[in-house]
Amino acid sequence: MGEVINLNKARKRKARADAAAQAAENRVRFGRTREQKQLDAAVTEAARRRLDALKREDGGEGSGED
Repeated sequence: MGEVINLNKARKRKARADAAAQAAENRVRFGRTREQKQLDAAVTEAARRRLDALKREDGGEGSGED
């Protein structure tokens, strides 16, 4: 006769294994390396600085200029 197993525990163990496999696949598919994230952050920051440098300063409504 075979070994007696708890079906609930076996089902949960299989679900955890399937979830771990799916997570590993998603990390490969959609994950980005640290270098890629840092490069994107650097590009975004450079673009923000460039826009701030090109921004025109107008006096606003209370400056007294007509």
